[in-house]
Amino acid sequence: MFGRKIGGFLHKDHSPERYRQSLTLPGKAVAGLLCLAIVGCGAGPSQSAQNNAVEIIAPGAPTQTFAEWVVSFRAQALAHGISPATYDQAFTGVTIKPQVITADQNQPEFEQQIWTYLSKAVSDFRVQKGQALLIQNAGLLSTIEQNYGVQPQNLVAIWGLESSFGAFIGDINVIEALATLAYQGRRRAFGRKELLAALEILDKGYATTAELKGSWAGAMGHTQFIPTTYLQYAVDYDGDRHRNVWSDLGDVFASTANYLAESGWQARMPWGHEVILPQSFDYSLADKTIVKSVAQWTQLGIKASAGQDLSGDHNQVASVILPGGHTGPAFLIYQNFRTLLRYNNSTAYALAASLLADRLTGAGALKGAWPMNEPPLARVDREDLQKSLNTLGYDVGEIDGIIGARTRSALRLYQKDMNLPADGFPSSTVLARLRQHLAH
Repeated sequence: MFGRKIGGFLHKDHSPERYRQSLTLPGKAVAGLLCLAIVGCGAGPSQSAQNNAVEIIAPGAPTQTFAEWVVSFRAQALAHGISPATYDQAFTGVTIKPQVITADQNQPEFEQQIWTYLSKAVSDFRVQKGQALLIQNAGLLSTIEQNYGVQPQNLVAIWGLESSFGAFIGDINVIEALATLAYQGRRRAFGRKELLAALEILDKGYATTAELKGSWAGAMGHTQFIPTTYLQYAVDYDGDRHRNVWSDLGDVFASTANYLAESGWQARMPWGHEVILPQSFDYSLADKTIVKSVAQWTQLGIKASAGQDLSGDHNQVASVILPGGHTGPAFLIYQNFRTLLRYNNSTAYALAASLLADRLTGAGALKGAWPMNEPPLARVDREDLQKSLNTLGYDVGEIDGIIGARTRSALRLYQKDMNLPADGFPSSTVLARLRQHLAH
């Protein structure tokens, strides 16, 4: 799907249905249950940047039975232009899907650090499989690059993350899943909007009911498009009048490339680089909201860790990020990284897609070492961190255990005042410091 979410890194910059690649279980079978956020996470272009604001409704008993709701929603669908025949056929045999409600209301929080996620997302097996598929589909991918400007390795990397190269594309009836969300989910507005789009897909003959299968949240096909994204960006690459993201790789790759191109992808440009920061670097500058030209960053002493010459990128605008804190690897991210965030609003996901693409074309492992001994913070610890910051006058807003931009900003201010590296990273060390501060 366009656009989707982890423990110590559960941030609010996630799109609602992502991190299907969590990776305690393989692929899509568990994808739907892995809607998370590791520094922000997500799943294909399903609920990407366009759906950042979502209606959240507390669980409760609907005022209508499901059968009554189906009847009442029919009028809304027909007003939207859906034919009566399409609606009636689509809802034949449709019932509430208990696993969809379970997934929606009880999305698990994975106590997992970004380096754990990346070790699975960019595994040797996935690299080897992706390299073989790059060769196998070289002609098709090359033509699509000529048309859309998106490099083959980037498309194959997304394909691998979204569905394990098509092995897990979801097998839930999309109408049934979205009707369940629209009737009883926490994001009923999202469910209704996507359900209408799914009905439009059927009504216009883009897919059959039998083909319309996907995840619990309605994400479909090899690279997981939600229905609204499908309608806007899916491409009929082979001209058979069928935008087939379920089994036609030409349509799959072209649709994914079209989404990226329309979202600001820059042809033949890198996503960014792993970099080495000077000892004097001000860690408070390491944030996606702080943008400078590459020339300005290099003037501050930043160098590519693999020895690349950054002079050709000097006019690129870039940000520095430290997803593992100041003791972990540092990255200089460009526009294409931000485009990947539109696909799946998760730093962890975008980094996985970027590093996997690099590995597919022969790049080695990262030079910097992750702080492997840093334990993830449980939700109760993240809430305690937020409460402590609030108590000390560093406003984090709502206490929800989600380390979003506001919490990171407050944490940076506290770190600066304490003469600590202001990286905004919610480590066990800084939490202990906060607790000690309050105890005195």
